[in-house]
Amino acid sequence: MNVPDINRSILRMHIATIEAKYPIKIIGLLPRGSVGHVFEDNALDFLAEKRPGLDLLGLAGAEVSLSDLLGRPVGIVLKSGLKGREAEEFPRLVTPI
Repeated sequence: MNVPDINRSILRMHIATIEAKYPIKIIGLLPRGSVGHVFEDNALDFLAEKRPGLDLLGLAGAEVSLSDLLGRPVGIVLKSGLKGREAEEFPRLVTPI
């Protein structure tokens, strides 16, 4: 399936909207399939940093809100939640936005 590319300036604008609403900092895009809870072909996976005040409900809200803005499924992985091999590999795999 061909997944349409997303315009980077629009992506940055939507990420800024999410960062203003939730205590989260999106670092960049992860390779497709990195996030274990989002399985759709057109999904986007992001690596993010947790800011003070972010809880699980806020993280879920950020995923849903960004998904709504982009019109496709979104998964967000927190850098602080990575362990072992993923903690070493994911930061190297990120594509800056």
